[in-house]
Amino acid sequence: MFLIAGCGTPQPKQQTSSAEPAQTTKSEVTEIYRDDFKKVVDGKQTDLFTLKNDNGIEVKITNYGGRVVSIVTPDKNGEMSDIVLGYKTIDKYMNDKMFLGALIGRYANRIAKGTFTLDGKKYQLAKNDGPNSLHGGNKGFDKVVWDAEQRGDTLILNYISPDMEEGYPGTLNVTAVYTLNNKNELTLELSAITDKTTIVNLTNHTYWNLKGEGNGTILDHELMIPANYITPVNETLIPTGELMPVEDTPFDFITPKLIGRDINQDHPQLLAGKGYDHNWVLNKDPGNLTLAVRVYEPDNGRILEISSTEPGVQFYSGNFMDGSVSGVSGKLYEHRGGMAFEPQHYPDSPNQPKFPSVVLKPGEQYHNMIVYKFDVQK
Repeated sequence: MFLIAGCGTPQPKQQTSSAEPAQTTKSEVTEIYRDDFKKVVDGKQTDLFTLKNDNGIEVKITNYGGRVVSIVTPDKNGEMSDIVLGYKTIDKYMNDKMFLGALIGRYANRIAKGTFTLDGKKYQLAKNDGPNSLHGGNKGFDKVVWDAEQRGDTLILNYISPDMEEGYPGTLNVTAVYTLNNKNELTLELSAITDKTTIVNLTNHTYWNLKGEGNGTILDHELMIPANYITPVNETLIPTGELMPVEDTPFDFITPKLIGRDINQDHPQLLAGKGYDHNWVLNKDPGNLTLAVRVYEPDNGRILEISSTEPGVQFYSGNFMDGSVSGVSGKLYEHRGGMAFEPQHYPDSPNQPKFPSVVLKPGEQYHNMIVYKFDVQK
């Protein structure tokens, strides 16, 4: 745990691995320059940090929004590519509307009508997604500058969100720790404490394309999600409060299948989300670190596995991407040119008594661990 509360910062554990370095070949990976990420925003310095392991994997993260800017990994032939969507400059991130690579908080996903009641008091949040509140409001954790400290292969980010920021009660002390190890795992550990009862739901919103950023759509990726149910939504993407079995529907990814196979079916939930934009209820015990998602790109052999301690995962298939945004390589990000997987508690949980609680009280600690594992199948 790396929660920063007051003075002193705990020492991260040393990573050890017996993995052999991968044999990699030269490839066209766009240069991203640290100087392009240095700026004073709200009186704080932004920067770009690089984590590398012995196998050639390289991760770049900015403390503006805690955003993952780039992840370069090898394919089955050792060719290196950047497999996440991102920008080359801090200025582009400051104007981003897609939450590319961002840490999301205080509340990931949607809250109906931007309101919730806690201890008998009603709170009003910004309505920044039609009639609802999305991803923390007008200025969520994706738009703040986090305090940053790098120690080798570990980046420690800290942000103190003041009482009533964006309408949320309590001063929330949040720490996000990114660590890259020689097992080709990028771990994100999120923790938080509060001085007043509040609600918390944190995640990361990286967009992936295992063919390489800007290289077409994600429809030909093979996806597996170990979940028997989703939380179905209404026309504004707020859960109805029920659970919908995925069996015999386009939402069944228990057996791996191509993302594009069923995405255009005439199913009410696909019409509501304009594709996949739903929370899957993972088959797991609460709090255990278990597999949430496995993605495979058949042509180049890249595999992404995401494990999490959270009860759900939101899968978003890039339905609102329209080719108007260009990324790191200068290529336009076309419709469904990226996919996001957000390990999380369920959307609108504060207003859904049947859903797992997102309430955090003084003396308690919020904790969410996400592990991204990169592999290849030859």
